[in-house]
Amino acid sequence: MRRFRGLFFSLLVIAACSLIAGRYGPGVAAGRAPAVAPAGEDDLAASLKQFTAIYRLVEENAADRVNPDQSIYKGAIPGMLRTLDPHSSFFDPRDFQEMREEQRGKYYGVGMTIQPKDNRIVVVAPFTGSPAYKAGIRPGDVILEVDGKRTEGMTSKEVADLLKGPKGTQVTVVIGREGVEKPLTFQLIRGEIPRYSVQTAFWLKPGIAYIDIEMFNENTSEELEAAFRRLGEQNIKGLILDLRSNPGGLLSEGVAVAGRFLKKGQVVVSHRGRTSPERPYIATNGGTAGNYPIVVLVDRYSASAAEIVAGALQDHDRGWVFGDNTFGKGLVQTVFPLSENTGLALTTAKYYTPSGRLIQRDYTSGSFYEYYYNRKEGPKDTLDVKMTDAGRPVYGGNGIQPDEKFTLKYNRFQVELLRKGAFRDYIPKYFAGRDLKLGRDWNPDQAMLNDFHQFLLKNSYNFTEAEFAENNDWIRQQLKREALITSAGLDESLKYAVEVDPAVQKAVESLPKAQALLELQKKQIVQAGKRSSRD
Repeated sequence: MRRFRGLFFSLLVIAACSLIAGRYGPGVAAGRAPAVAPAGEDDLAASLKQFTAIYRLVEENAADRVNPDQSIYKGAIPGMLRTLDPHSSFFDPRDFQEMREEQRGKYYGVGMTIQPKDNRIVVVAPFTGSPAYKAGIRPGDVILEVDGKRTEGMTSKEVADLLKGPKGTQVTVVIGREGVEKPLTFQLIRGEIPRYSVQTAFWLKPGIAYIDIEMFNENTSEELEAAFRRLGEQNIKGLILDLRSNPGGLLSEGVAVAGRFLKKGQVVVSHRGRTSPERPYIATNGGTAGNYPIVVLVDRYSASAAEIVAGALQDHDRGWVFGDNTFGKGLVQTVFPLSENTGLALTTAKYYTPSGRLIQRDYTSGSFYEYYYNRKEGPKDTLDVKMTDAGRPVYGGNGIQPDEKFTLKYNRFQVELLRKGAFRDYIPKYFAGRDLKLGRDWNPDQAMLNDFHQFLLKNSYNFTEAEFAENNDWIRQQLKREALITSAGLDESLKYAVEVDPAVQKAVESLPKAQALLELQKKQIVQAGKRSSRD
């Protein structure tokens, strides 16, 4: 009977996903069974009967034995969801667990990012303060074994699963390190590893604060408030709010973050769907922030809740949006927890910015792969033009379009080195036999530059001497950024990367334009008051 367990479960999902209770999401009640059978029930029953017959034929006659979990969880259900939209998806137990870890903002493990390279698993960076960091694991270390299991040929996910476990338990990790002849063995005690959504917050210069929000999980608004307390928000004269590469997350947290910068009672976003009435989300904590100018940094990977924040600040003329067109995800998913530790993320509504824009990109004219990975920027949708509070035109249909366009372009040489991970591969070799601690004002010297040049030649990188000379300053910056991970920790490396980021520097220069928006707001209020008094 086990072979039909997956089949029965899939039919349950197909026929009754709207009946499953306990949905995650802000203000969403448990689902209720409809009082009247829906139209087309006979057609649904016939389709399910045909599906069952086909599944039985395949199970009984296929050349290879059918794995019910693979055919249902990886085949039938995802196939059905692909007929809907690019964002409805089914989570198997592992994926569902990872999604909940991201939402909660924590997991239990040793705290480091890893990646595959040349059939091996390599440490990218241990998180500052984590068990891996405290034990002395470094970027570039090769994970050879975890609890006696060889990792050669494993995926990053498989190794990550071995490293995770209950808090307080021990895991043995065997490491290969550049310049060390014998493998190193580390006995690590797993701990709670926070996934901070607000990881970087500091002063770029006196009065100018920088805050990066990497995702929207259950703790984002609290982390943001903590960052403002550390900085001393009363001292802020201008804010760079970085939402680049932020994939989104929880709608409620996006609303809370945007709401603190708006006036109390202003609309942050609204959504409506086929089975749900229009619902506006209001800034209930409005007026928390000071009246300082804000530049919102976005790029083509800013999506979902990040777009909600950017769209709300743009529509209410509260922030100057700077960068590239955002991803263009205007669909809302409700997550339905299912049996067997699985879940269903189903698109149940579309969301609209305060001005009424729908920013969802078209996903019907090409494959879902092209939608995600070969995105082409479309023209403005002149049929969906709206106005901000101050009367500035804004457009729907292609993400949040910035008030000021800026795209960071890399030259051929830079792309070559970044794509092949040149700096990440070189730094472990540089630190082999050298002191890990670098001085506070350390910068790569000419000797290091010459050594890196030889490393590139030895490893057959494609470049000319002219290209190397033209990119000297950029090379020094990348070497320092990567070296700081080993010598000072990931947090210091991220801070330095922000300080030398051309997009951030240009965003600072655009703060007067954000200030002009505030002045525009004041004029609108005065004019509205005059009209009211005449009435």
